[in-house]
Amino acid sequence: MKLSEHFSLEEMVKSQTATRKGIPNTPSEAHTEAMRKVCENILEPVRTHYSIPFTPSSGYRSAELCLAIGSSVNSQHAKGEAVDFEVPSIPNFEVAGWVVANLDFDQLILEHYTGGNTGWIHCSYKDADNRKEVLTYDRANGYRKGLIS
Repeated sequence: MKLSEHFSLEEMVKSQTATRKGIPNTPSEAHTEAMRKVCENILEPVRTHYSIPFTPSSGYRSAELCLAIGSSVNSQHAKGEAVDFEVPSIPNFEVAGWVVANLDFDQLILEHYTGGNTGWIHCSYKDADNRKEVLTYDRANGYRKGLIS
């Protein structure tokens, strides 16, 4: 099932951990609709801007999957509102900066970035009241406000 022109439900629910541990990762209709909005408002504009195909590394996570990976059952991934991704050959810092400057989003976190294509970008989108919160995260420093290279 296509959620947008270039992104499918299958790739937004795919999880190696869920497969390995036999954890169901089946979204509700509300979760699927939230993922469609993430694809249309975050992933598609990034795909169009850079003209480079990419696959999200993490989208929807069931409550059981969240617990299995040490995430919160209240995370935006569990609501279908968040996606982790990177664009091949484009530094994640550059992509994150483009998203911040050009898109509406709730939260963007540049995670575990140490240069080039290291780490990944976590970005969420909601129907209303998007905060446009920008953070950088790594284990050594925790969460810090803004994009920090």
